[in-house]
Amino acid sequence: MASLFTASKCAFFSPKEFDLGSSFSPSISAHGCRRRAMRKVLSVMAPPAPSPHSLATTGLVKHSMTMTEKILARASERSRLEPGENVWVNVDVLMTHDVCGPGTFGIFKREFGRNAKVWDREKIVVIPEHYIFTSDERANRNVDILRDYCIEQNIKYFYDIKDLSNFRVNPDYKGVCHIALAQEGHCRPGEVLLGTDSHTCNAGAFGQFATGIGNTDAGFVMGTGKVLLKVPPTMRFVLDGEMPDYLLAKDLILQIIGEITVSGATYKSMEFTGSAVESLTMEERMTLCNMVIEAGGKNGVVPPDETTFKYLEDKTSVKYEPVYSDDNARFISDYKFDVSKLEPTVAKPHSPDNRALARECKDVKIDRVYIGSCTGGKTEDFLAAARVFLASGKKVKVPTFLVPATQKVWMDIYSLPVPGSGGKTCSQIFEEAGCDVPASPSCGACLGGPRDTYARMNEPQVCVSTTNRNFPGRMGHKEGQIYLASPYTAAASALTGFVTDPRQFLM
Repeated sequence: MASLFTASKCAFFSPKEFDLGSSFSPSISAHGCRRRAMRKVLSVMAPPAPSPHSLATTGLVKHSMTMTEKILARASERSRLEPGENVWVNVDVLMTHDVCGPGTFGIFKREFGRNAKVWDREKIVVIPEHYIFTSDERANRNVDILRDYCIEQNIKYFYDIKDLSNFRVNPDYKGVCHIALAQEGHCRPGEVLLGTDSHTCNAGAFGQFATGIGNTDAGFVMGTGKVLLKVPPTMRFVLDGEMPDYLLAKDLILQIIGEITVSGATYKSMEFTGSAVESLTMEERMTLCNMVIEAGGKNGVVPPDETTFKYLEDKTSVKYEPVYSDDNARFISDYKFDVSKLEPTVAKPHSPDNRALARECKDVKIDRVYIGSCTGGKTEDFLAAARVFLASGKKVKVPTFLVPATQKVWMDIYSLPVPGSGGKTCSQIFEEAGCDVPASPSCGACLGGPRDTYARMNEPQVCVSTTNRNFPGRMGHKEGQIYLASPYTAAASALTGFVTDPRQFLM
């Protein structure tokens, strides 16, 4: 693996030198790879704003910043920021869902008063998605609570569902929050988007600061539109080279997490650049940013470009201002990958950093395959799986569950022709391969959920999944074994009954 990338820690400072309880002395100059002097923060108060007569504000010296630092500087009305500073940030969008929404609204009411109104009814997005298609009364009650609060507060963007027997008769219902946020135009370059879900970092694909927060912070944001954040330092991941046609973004992020470990980016920003990243579609960029939390990252971000702007053309009329890292911005580390040399990758149980090549796991017998979630349930994920089934012309050997992320994805599965198929749709190809009928759009079994959740692992089985986590019990049974993989690898594995390198069918 060492030959596939290079890691440079000769940037402004070393990851080993950085401490979240430390900050940099502004009087120390940086040169080469020398160690920098540091001092401990002795107060939890935010550092004072720069003097109005400082060089940085007179225009004599330009203060270089990363994308994340620039976004937070704008949101905190500051001209410059340093990693480690605590700043009050103005929030552009706050998202919550059926799992955390009731608690968030409850905290808001408790702290601001029973008759309090939210800070901005048009900047709060409420999306039922996790435990929806279940007979569990408590899960159903969560959606009822959301509805009551949203009616009371006149929340503009509440994507409600009332009839659980047929999701298609619910025109407002969307599905998985992270994909719905993108499809409905809530993800915009240069903005700050917060959500009560760890995979909110998915939206960083649009060149915005997006991260998950807890119910308490969300309740405060709901009342004030602000949150106190520590500015994270930025790690840069440069992915160059031509993407082989058997690789997907899921392979890239599993490779990266396997390299830096699940704690390698703890409270750091992960910025993805390079020719390979520029070649990715928006949905593939979402996959890349979606799993930065699996490396401990605070947020992930991709520089916006024409691909980004094209995607947003018919989705939002809100003006936005993209920002980019300065050429001499300070990164705590640089990781460089030649993607042309990478191979299909999986994460073995029970951690996303338990990396292995798919071909190294060819003797692992599996019981099922699951294609879905915010990470692997987008339109392009199903098109990729269909491509493998089409190329093989065979039927699956294990139960293969398909869970579209949103209503739009579900519709695409039934309407979009698969390239090279002679006009066949994904649904037709899935049916011919013997897969389960695509389920109602939701998070499904990604988070386990109530026992009657579709495709939940209620037995200690082995599953190849396009989801994001493979901790014990994540998809249900605590003794279940989950192999995280790309849609290509998941589909190939379904065809053989073993963890399978998709090149067996794609080359």
